[in-house]
Amino acid sequence: MNWPLRISKFSALIAFLLFAIIGAILWSMGRPPICACGDVKLLHLVVQSSENSQHLADWYTPSHIIHGFLFYGAGYLLRRKWPALFPLGVAVALAILVEGAWEILENSPVIIDRYREVTISYGYAGDSIVNSLADIAWMIFGFFLASRLPWKATLALGLAMELFVGWMIRDNLALNILMLTVPLESVKEWQAGASGYWVTGKA
Repeated sequence: MNWPLRISKFSALIAFLLFAIIGAILWSMGRPPICACGDVKLLHLVVQSSENSQHLADWYTPSHIIHGFLFYGAGYLLRRKWPALFPLGVAVALAILVEGAWEILENSPVIIDRYREVTISYGYAGDSIVNSLADIAWMIFGFFLASRLPWKATLALGLAMELFVGWMIRDNLALNILMLTVPLESVKEWQAGASGYWVTGKA
């Protein structure tokens, strides 16, 4: 039971308002609108950098696309059980709310300190507002991508992204969740041994 490809103008307006509200909350929290470097880049691929999590896309963008896959899967199951209650616009709005709530929580002092204490992100200072809103947009992209692909293709793509990012920078969505919830010193030491341009900016 798939949704139609397009959402209504009303649902698009709701999505836009949610973006504005989330951005306003992040602004009220003191988050910088853009990178302190003064630029807004399409892509930044050095993890151990003050510009990480500051631009439109980075090594953690695939994690947000996978969020979209997961939200689509959850929405699909809810739609099968209550089809009248979960039109596409409602499912997308709920996905934006959940992703936005995470972006707000992720940029709160408690999570920033948690990253610094138990992960290799010692200098993590939170995201720019542009990066946070871009992360939500990437999630929406993942949601709609999952709505068009067979579930096996979505699963294969999600696994491929996790493996590729994990291989390149020794971090990904699964490892991020693990280290935030049940940090393992052995994993932290392994991640700390990562080297190369994509991690340190040095060949």
